[in-house]
Amino acid sequence: MTQTAEKVHHPLFARLYMRTASDKEDKYRRELLAGLKGQVVEVGAGHGLNFACYPETVERVLAIEPESVLREAAIKAAAKAPVEVEVVEGVAGELPAADESFDAGVASLVLCSVPDQQRALAELRRVIRPGGELRFYEHVIAHPSRWARVQRFADATFWPRVAGGCHLSRDTGAAIEQAGFEIEASKRIAFTPGPPVPPIPHILGIARRS
Repeated sequence: MTQTAEKVHHPLFARLYMRTASDKEDKYRRELLAGLKGQVVEVGAGHGLNFACYPETVERVLAIEPESVLREAAIKAAAKAPVEVEVVEGVAGELPAADESFDAGVASLVLCSVPDQQRALAELRRVIRPGGELRFYEHVIAHPSRWARVQRFADATFWPRVAGGCHLSRDTGAAIEQAGFEIEASKRIAFTPGPPVPPIPHILGIARRS
């Protein structure tokens, strides 16, 4: 079966996101990346907010970003990073990397927006070596069912259209396990950049590639 090529073009959302992304998340980004080493692939790097948070134990980051406006900004951020970062065009469902070529993968606020989450996770598993890590920081479905219903309604109506394809109600933790990773640590966070945005449930953790 022929797979449909992913196309990512959200210039208006990209510019809005770059203006509104909060540095309040830096503490979570640093926790996400703490202790990483070796060769790292970051999927959906956006405009490079993670780059400044990579520890010096990382030898190189291959940062993949399909949206042209965000990628241009990420290239500028990479020049200021404390580690070597190469920013390239690519999509989560077809990563431009060889099998088992990375010690770790990073998925940060991207698995909510990919068109095929399982395909993206399968690609991450392909390029991460056996025993390597997947670090994740992602929007997830709320635990109270009443809020989950609100999330599903938003996903079915307006939210993906105004938020660059983002889906609020994905059970990303379960999807990571189904893709062949073993979650070693995970915690739930309710984060908001500030009013009028309500607290949005996230998970932050580490999974191991089998």
